[in-house]
Amino acid sequence: MGYEIEKKFLLRDDSWQELGQGHRFRQGYLSSSEEGTVRIRTSRNVGWITVKGPTVNGVRREYEYEIPVTDALQMLKELCIPPIIEKTRYIFTVDNFVWEVDSFLGENEGLVVAEIELDSPDQPFPRPAWLGKEVTDRPRYYNASLVHYPFSEWTAEEKDGE
Repeated sequence: MGYEIEKKFLLRDDSWQELGQGHRFRQGYLSSSEEGTVRIRTSRNVGWITVKGPTVNGVRREYEYEIPVTDALQMLKELCIPPIIEKTRYIFTVDNFVWEVDSFLGENEGLVVAEIELDSPDQPFPRPAWLGKEVTDRPRYYNASLVHYPFSEWTAEEKDGE
């Protein structure tokens, strides 16, 4: 059984940008609810299907499998709930911890979120100076939620992490 243990954060500034190069991702959801999601994703001519269970205290079951990119592209176009999530993902290491920063495009442009995957929910990790408020327990920041309520529709208070 696969598990994902991650924490999500807003960012204080753009200084993280000097740490890594980005790659474009497109992803859509065949199914999206509080009970779990089924996601299709493409990046750099590779496709994946991912099944995730509900999140409890930042932990959830996750199963991810590579699929032919042509199948993934067709599913994104014909089967996924609109809108398709588009983002540039930056991956880099800080003090032996891998960080992923997603800078969203399209209907979610302006949203930038950092994620770190951990071995346990209480694992300590260094907090880089560019790291802002934690939003792990705020479902509106989940990619699957952005399909139903894009960042472009959020209020100013929601955009400030409230």
